[in-house]
Amino acid sequence: MKKTSAVCLTVIMLLVICSCKSQTEPSQPAIEYPRKSIELIAPAGSGSGYDLTIRSVAQCLLDTKLVSVPLPVTNKPGGGGIISLEYLEEKRGVDDVLAVFSPPLFLINLNGSTTLNYQDNTTPIVRLITDYGIFAVGKDSPYSTINEVMVALKQNPKAIKIGGISAPGSMDHIQFLKVAHTAGVSDLKGIEYVGFQDGSVAAQLMGGHVDLISVGISDSMGLVESGDIRALATTADKRVGRGILAEVPTCIEQQIDATFYNWRGVFGPKDMPDYALKYWEETFEQMAQTQEWKETCEKYGWDMMFSGHDDFVVFLQEVNAEYAVLLNEIGILG
Repeated sequence: MKKTSAVCLTVIMLLVICSCKSQTEPSQPAIEYPRKSIELIAPAGSGSGYDLTIRSVAQCLLDTKLVSVPLPVTNKPGGGGIISLEYLEEKRGVDDVLAVFSPPLFLINLNGSTTLNYQDNTTPIVRLITDYGIFAVGKDSPYSTINEVMVALKQNPKAIKIGGISAPGSMDHIQFLKVAHTAGVSDLKGIEYVGFQDGSVAAQLMGGHVDLISVGISDSMGLVESGDIRALATTADKRVGRGILAEVPTCIEQQIDATFYNWRGVFGPKDMPDYALKYWEETFEQMAQTQEWKETCEKYGWDMMFSGHDDFVVFLQEVNAEYAVLLNEIGILG
C-alpha cells in the first residue's frame, strides 16, 4: 500500500513539474510575414491585361492597407507565359514572389510549347476575376460585324490577318479560332495570326499591320472608348462593363454560339511555404470584399469570381481538361 502511494505521489509531482515547465517556457514565436517586398510578375508587357490585373491588385492591396510592404511589378513577356513560368520554377520554395496567370498557363503546355505546367511548377493561391475576349478592327475597317469577318474567312482564310498579345497556339489565338470554328470557318490552320507579346498589338492594328485584334477586353478598352478602334464582339455570354463597353454585342447575340472565359488567378512558386499560402489566400479574400476592388472590376469589365485555394485547384483541373478537348477539336493539341 505504501509503495502504491509513493508511486502515485511521484507521478503527481512529475505532472506538476511538467505543468510548471510548460507555463514558464516561451511559446514558439509566430512567423513575421511578409517581412520584405513581394515581387509581382506579369507574364506580358506593359499595358497588357496581365499587367493591368496585377498592378490593379497591388494598388488595391496598398490603398486598403491590407499589405504594408512594397509590391513592385516585374513584366516578363515571352512564350505566352513560358518565361514567367520558368522564372517561378527558379524560385521554387520561396515566399516573396507571386504571379498572375490565365488560360495560357494551360495552353502552352497542352500545345507542346513547354513541359512546365501548373500542377508541377506552381502553387495555385486564388482565382480573382473573369475577363473576356474582344475582337476589334481599325476605325476605318470595312468590317462592321464579326459575321462579316467570318464570311471573308470562309471565302479565303488569309483574307484577314489576326493580331493578339499571346503567342500562336495560346489564348488570344485560341479564342478567335474557337469562334471561327463555331461560325463554320473550315480552314482554321490557314488563318494568319501574329502574337505581339510586347503589348504593341493595338499599335499594329492602327498602323495597318493586322486587320483585326483578338485580345482581352482590358487590353483594348481605352482605345475602344477613344474611338481609335472599333469593337465588333466580345466572348462573354452577356454584355459586360459600362459605358461604350456595354454597347459591344456578344458573339452569341450575332448568332455565333461561342464563349471564351479569360479567368485570372494568382500563383506562387511550387513548394511555397504554407504560412505564405495561408496569408495570401486570406488577404486576397479580404481584398475581394472591398469597395475598391469592386469598383476596379466594374471599371475594366471584369466579373468578380473569387475562389480560395482548394476550390481554385478543382477549377483548374476541370478547365485544363476542357482546354485539352478544345485544342484537340481545332487540331493543335501537342
